[in-house]
Amino acid sequence: MASAEGVAIAISIDRVPVADLVRIARGASVQLTQAALGRIDQSRAVVDEAIAGPNLVYGLNTGLGHLRNQRLAAEDLIAYQDAIIRSHVGGFGPPLRTDVVRAAMAVRVIGISRGGSGASPAVAHALTAMLNAGVHPIVPTFGSVGASDLMHMAAIADVAVGRGSAEYEGSVMPGGEALARAGLEPLQLAPKDGLALVSANGVSIGWAALVADRAATILAAADTVLALSLEATGGNASIIDPAVAAAKGIDGQRAAADHLGRLLDSSELAVAGSASSVQDPLSFRVGPQVHGAARQVVDRLASDVETELNASDDNPLVDVERRRLVSNGNFHPVALALSLDALRPALAHVGQLSDRRMNHLWERAFRAADSALPSGIVRMTRHGRGMFHRYGAASRYAQLRSLASPVSLDIGALDNAVEDHATNASEAARISAEAIDVLADVLAVELLMARALLIGDESRAKLGAGTKQALGKLDQALAGIPEDAPSGDAVAATKRLLLDGELATIGGA
Repeated sequence: MASAEGVAIAISIDRVPVADLVRIARGASVQLTQAALGRIDQSRAVVDEAIAGPNLVYGLNTGLGHLRNQRLAAEDLIAYQDAIIRSHVGGFGPPLRTDVVRAAMAVRVIGISRGGSGASPAVAHALTAMLNAGVHPIVPTFGSVGASDLMHMAAIADVAVGRGSAEYEGSVMPGGEALARAGLEPLQLAPKDGLALVSANGVSIGWAALVADRAATILAAADTVLALSLEATGGNASIIDPAVAAAKGIDGQRAAADHLGRLLDSSELAVAGSASSVQDPLSFRVGPQVHGAARQVVDRLASDVETELNASDDNPLVDVERRRLVSNGNFHPVALALSLDALRPALAHVGQLSDRRMNHLWERAFRAADSALPSGIVRMTRHGRGMFHRYGAASRYAQLRSLASPVSLDIGALDNAVEDHATNASEAARISAEAIDVLADVLAVELLMARALLIGDESRAKLGAGTKQALGKLDQALAGIPEDAPSGDAVAATKRLLLDGELATIGGA
């Protein structure tokens, strides 16, 4: 699979940005640089020295977990690496999305290139070849507690060695068959390779990268929805006055307010005396504050993702400079898990504002309809597609609120209490992705309700440059939906518009 730009993402020893990982997840190919291959060779040399030495090294010549002090015979070292993979293929549930799997594979390639894993070069080459050929392991959703994504990564490793199941060219088949069809040979394991493949947080980090990217998109789109609701209700534009954000001094609030200002540029709302009230309800008035706070949480998440992406989280860690292997806990992505846990309440606050604003849109719509009974009600029902989805949106907001609870404290002791703390990072990423999806439903209904109040050329003429453009895109998204189509079709089309980034780019978010 080639990238949309036709250029492979180079994996070197330099810092890899989150944006590159997202591109790989969405189909870009990967190329290992000579610098990365050199670091991998250096790291592997340290492992080879340890194999020949007398010391116990966790997972290299000992068992794992509560078997950590049991020495393995020299003749069993390679077989044990395969046993590590076999024994950890214990995940279950529906398969992860392909973009999450690709992200996990890329995270492991990048991690190996840092030099901390001691994996043989063949491991990095195998994963890179699978990414570029489009051999995507079938990875069950459930199996990680956030202290390395052991079960997830084992499913990937199982395909690399010729077992398991994989998707290739649109079909699911045995892993060995997928490799063969792609012209690839199964990976031949060397000592420590099985552990290097399995003991990594590929899914947690990769999924979190996709979550951070999608969260930034939906928050920018949320600004657009708020701006259109302001237009639909004749709201007060004082919330975008630069003096307000300057007085508070919070970067996220300033960014949200600036974006709203660009969306509302040339709107009649900005004309002095045009507002219908001295000040709006709080669900409008604190929009920049709430959206801005959420932006800052996303920025923190993206920063923590990039740190983990470029870290060496292997245990034992290969210390290339001192030529030793060190037992450690770098496989614990607790900062990442906490950032993911913080994201969902931030999204819920954005959703809460949307839910509350819908009450004001509803009241305004029925006030206008009641004044022209019965023609007003008929007109609103015919042209106000989405108004009565308000009830479903209330239900979705309740779900969004329930998803806001933290999960990073929920894992108990495992493996004879040797593994007695975990982060649940993978689960935090999963439900954060779900929360974004739910928020998109809520915002989609608000957007449709605002549109129902802006039917007609007279209303459109008063809009800002950005809100007018956004409404035009929404009109296009809805144009092909027949009036007698299932009621959810309009919400689904609007939701796609929110999530695909088209609205997010209006106003230079």
